[in-house]
Amino acid sequence: PSPGSGYHAAEAYNNEVYVEETPHTPTLDYRVPQWCYPLSIHHGEAICYSPWGGNYRSSLGTRCELSCDRGFRLFGQRSVQCLPSRHWSGMAYCRQIRCHVLLALHYGSYQCTAGVLVDSRCDYACLPGYQLEGDRTRMCMEDGRWSGSEPICVDIEPPKIRCPDSRERIAEPEKLTATVYWDPPHVKDSADGIIKRVTLRGPEPGSEFPEGEHVIRYTAYDQAYNRASCKFVVRVQVSRCPVLKPPQNGYLSCTSAGNNYGAMCNYFCDGGYDRQGTPSRICQSSHQWSGSQPTCVPMQINVDVNSAASLLDQFFEKRRLLIVSAPDPSDRFYKMQIAMLQQATCGLDLRHITIIELVGQPPSEVGRIQEQQLSASIIEQLRQFLQITRSRFNMVLVDKQGTDRERFIEPIDTDQLFDFIDTYLLSSQEATRHAENRDLCE
Repeated sequence: PSPGSGYHAAEAYNNEVYVEETPHTPTLDYRVPQWCYPLSIHHGEAICYSPWGGNYRSSLGTRCELSCDRGFRLFGQRSVQCLPSRHWSGMAYCRQIRCHVLLALHYGSYQCTAGVLVDSRCDYACLPGYQLEGDRTRMCMEDGRWSGSEPICVDIEPPKIRCPDSRERIAEPEKLTATVYWDPPHVKDSADGIIKRVTLRGPEPGSEFPEGEHVIRYTAYDQAYNRASCKFVVRVQVSRCPVLKPPQNGYLSCTSAGNNYGAMCNYFCDGGYDRQGTPSRICQSSHQWSGSQPTCVPMQINVDVNSAASLLDQFFEKRRLLIVSAPDPSDRFYKMQIAMLQQATCGLDLRHITIIELVGQPPSEVGRIQEQQLSASIIEQLRQFLQITRSRFNMVLVDKQGTDRERFIEPIDTDQLFDFIDTYLLSSQEATRHAENRDLCE
């Protein structure tokens, strides 16, 4: 070797070559188009960027951005790179997004366009009689949740109620009322069919209704306390006759209202008057009274009788008797009493009092009623029957039943006499008539 050749003299005797071994590695070639397997994501998309352009979708160093179609969610790496090991740096897949199953709607339902998948639209509806409160439509969103909130079906519609028809009735004979029946109202709930309660304002069916117009109202409540009402009218008419007038010197006593169908009116005469004609009349369905109006005529006193009892019987329940007895017509007590009685004839007649005078001693004894003379035998029987003495002035008051009610041994002022009669002897009917005619004698 020549100088400058690079070899040394000592080296000439050793010709072995030592080579240092290195591990086997693939030859990196960035131009191989499919260095990694081609990426394909079901229901998704991979957008890749290669240093060598668009034709190198999976060459060494390519980076891909992964995404899913609408309605799918990515699980795994969002970005992967093609590595020298010919594998991608990660894995990913797309899973379909689902919303939870919607709860069943009480008293309603819903219908969905695509079940529980994204963009599915569910429309709610309520059963008849219910109204939807809340969201009528809900959408399944990309985050797997439903839009809005769950609505409810509310019973806001009142029940349906129909009352029976209005009715008219004629009062029953001798009554001012009519018994009226009806069926209960027809009630139906527009929602669940359940009626909580039905209330009645007014009389119950089968009640007695007086004359006039009566409104009956029913109210129905459903479970949600919605209510509905209906009403009908009950009209009661009383069939009537013309109002009767009492007879002169008499009065009427009528049943019921006095002139309604079936009512009976009885005719009575004042004390000292006798009735001539029919004693009673009835209001008929033709609105006319039966019979004709009677009259009251002054009673005829028959003194030609066989006994004092027969004489007194004529006054039974008609007149009171005031028997005035004196030993002599010139008796001063007798003259005073007769003078007072003559000045009070109106008050005596108003109280139905007839005066009998027994004056003197046999055989010239005189007995008279008004202008009629009594026989000696009748006078004697009267004195014995009523225990009336001839020896002194005395006076006996006999009531309409023939009972001895009071005795006087001295003249009595007519005001005192009348006060006693008014307080103790008048019937309720007489008291009423007396109050009506109080002013006649003033």
